[in-house]
Amino acid sequence: MNKNTVITILAIIGGIVVLGWALKLTFKLLGLLIVIGIGLAIYFAVQGATGKGK
Repeated sequence: MNKNTVITILAIIGGIVVLGWALKLTFKLLGLLIVIGIGLAIYFAVQGATGKGK
């Protein structure tokens, strides 16, 4: 194996690791955003039902 092949393999492995880390972070943030969205939906529904939203 020459030097370029080793660098290519390391770059591919590094890319896969970074991609996996980015996806994990995205799903954590997505879960947080869904919880916030549901909370806001409930808040606005309660505001509309009680008439305080006007």
